[in-house]
Amino acid sequence: MAKPDYYEVLGVSRNASKEDISAAYRKLAMKYHPDRNPGDADAVEQFKLCATAYEVLSNDEKRAIYNQYGHEGLDSSGGSAQFRDVNDIYAAFGDLFGGTIFEHFFGVGRGGRGRQPAPGNDIRCNITIDLHEAARGVNKEISFRRHETCPTCNGTGSKPGTSPERCPYCGGHGQITQSTGFFSIQSTCPKCRGQGVIITNPCQDCRGSGLIPRTVNREIKIPAGVDTGTRLRLQGEGEKSPEGGMSGDCYIFITVKQHPLFQRDGEDLICRVPIGYAQAALGAEIDVPTLDGTEKMKIPPGTQNNDVITLRGRGMPIPHRSITGDLHIQVYIEVPRKLRPEHEELLRKLADLEGEHVLPERKNFFSKLGDFVSEFFTDKSEKNNETKETKKNENETQNNNNGTKNRKNKK
Repeated sequence: MAKPDYYEVLGVSRNASKEDISAAYRKLAMKYHPDRNPGDADAVEQFKLCATAYEVLSNDEKRAIYNQYGHEGLDSSGGSAQFRDVNDIYAAFGDLFGGTIFEHFFGVGRGGRGRQPAPGNDIRCNITIDLHEAARGVNKEISFRRHETCPTCNGTGSKPGTSPERCPYCGGHGQITQSTGFFSIQSTCPKCRGQGVIITNPCQDCRGSGLIPRTVNREIKIPAGVDTGTRLRLQGEGEKSPEGGMSGDCYIFITVKQHPLFQRDGEDLICRVPIGYAQAALGAEIDVPTLDGTEKMKIPPGTQNNDVITLRGRGMPIPHRSITGDLHIQVYIEVPRKLRPEHEELLRKLADLEGEHVLPERKNFFSKLGDFVSEFFTDKSEKNNETKETKKNENETQNNNNGTKNRKNKK
């Protein structure tokens, strides 16, 4: 059965903003929530489908994959979450509805669905690889810092031999409820910060937090085709939740070093290769670099400067797809700065031959140049003649004016 379009599920356009997507999801979640539709299995499935659609479209990376490759792209990259029940959805998106307000509107808390503990914080790890590793994929060991359970107090935060005490302000519930008329507002206890207990004798090693910083080593598999900016996720390898919830994730940000020969353009590679004048004119077979080593490539006779010869399938692979880019060899003609006497003698003979047999492009250029020079001097000559005629007329006018003045003076 074909999977439904996520944009149609939420009733938004493909150009919808994140705010529009969030608003549409909130509206549909309230409509299909199981507590508002008791015993309606279709409503539960629709609720899960809306949550899955929101999980994809609210994430820039997953949305880009879905827009380009559809459901198959998400399946191959593991980009779509699978929600087993309402608790999973609430744990993921409960904060979208304002926490306790969501609980009261939907009656969350009945039937064992109470306030979900906040997950731990995510952490970031950077790693640099070279182009060959990015092209073939590689296993790497990474190190990062996170907080682990304190071995001295076993995570209780209390000094060995003592125990946390129940919070007297909330009675150990971690929440306080204030009633006003028909409404009840539940909020986190300010005394214990939702823990339900307070530590009166903190552990000296972790200072009451129950956690201490540690360096963790993990081996990761980097898939072929990654580029600078690619992000990998290690689920559950982030910080521990202070409330006993799910641990955060560790995100690995990849940087691919620049290669001395290859320039990357998406899945394609570009390599500039110098050749001699004789090789360009006569043609030749030269060795060119590829990611698999050197390879023979034919230079056709009459090759021009900056011509490009493409080697299909010699570029970078596209992650999670059986497609590989191309390698573009851009040749440029290298002119020697110093010549040996025998080279100079041969080139002078060649220059004489080229003077007798002008090539078509050069002949066309000199023809256009001749027309340009002819027009230029013709225009200049006409302007000079016009200037002389103007000066002659001005002189005649001046002489006439002077003669008139002289006649008046004699009278």
